Amino acid sequence: MDTKIACRHVWKIFGPAPEHVIQHVTAVSTRADIQERTGHVVAVRDVSFEVATGEIFVVMGLSGSGKSTLIRCLTRLIEPTRGEIVVNGRDITQINKEELRDLRRHTMSMVFQRFGLFPHRRVVDNVAYGLEIQGMPRPEREAKAREVLHMVGLKGWENHYPHELSGGMQQRVGLARALAVDPEILLCDEPFSALDPLIRREMQDELIRLQQTLHKTIVFITHDFLEAIKLGDRIAIMKDGEIVQMSTAGMIVAHPANNYVREFTKDVPRARVLTAEAIMQPPGNIDGSETTCRADMTLDRLIPLTANNNTPIAVLDTAGNVVGKVDRKTLMLALAGAE
Repeated sequence: MDTKIACRHVWKIFGPAPEHVIQHVTAVSTRADIQERTGHVVAVRDVSFEVATGEIFVVMGLSGSGKSTLIRCLTRLIEPTRGEIVVNGRDITQINKEELRDLRRHTMSMVFQRFGLFPHRRVVDNVAYGLEIQGMPRPEREAKAREVLHMVGLKGWENHYPHELSGGMQQRVGLARALAVDPEILLCDEPFSALDPLIRREMQDELIRLQQTLHKTIVFITHDFLEAIKLGDRIAIMKDGEIVQMSTAGMIVAHPANNYVREFTKDVPRARVLTAEAIMQPPGNIDGSETTCRADMTLDRLIPLTANNNTPIAVLDTAGNVVGKVDRKTLMLALAGAE
């Protein structure tokens, strides 16, 4: 798939002499050491990743891990200290203010944890705000705003004011405002974390539903691993400004890189997250003539196949090629959390 966003060796250091600090950072230098020695805070440290067109890429970590700073670097709301941020093949750290303004108006939209709605404006006017900034005439922008409000389930609320809406409905307005300008890229900074659990799940389902129709490229920030595995095609886990592991949910749950990642995964419903691909062994002599399964089959669906089968199951990729095998012992160890 085409690469929509590429971050290459991105740093963000807060303090008066960040470039000087970068030059003296070694592989064993910790964030705490650097802060104590120099008074500078390393918020993002040599981060590299790519996001494919149409992918939901989730960045997660505990508070202070650098994830919110990173997503703000993607639009230069925070200027990175060093590195490249390539969007549609162009390094946006090198563009001028006018080009950056155009990028924010037409290519990227952000959804924040705090809704940031204008209390004195009707819902339809809040949603149309980005189109107003673009210079779209009122009739056209109101028609577009009403269309997007219908899309996010708020038809009939166009003429109400934000204070008349629940928290979940206000966040739908925030999402609609971001979608109204029809951006290629949607950046979401913990947009659902302030909502009650039930409303939060509804908003997650809503985002998945919209993505199935709109196919946006989404970078989604969260501190909740269950939210990450529900939404993300891939997940990057951050700690102290660095990405410590980046993969699919199944591979992270099956093979956590360290104890920090393992803590996130310990309460995950493994049978519904792990896939055959995440636990399979090399195929060896297996040829696929036996019982087979797809590589993306989850373990809860794989269990019945192994229950009365003493021979390994051949794992097939999307082209039907044998890429591995799974036997009953491997499956049981994976469900038990044994590595």
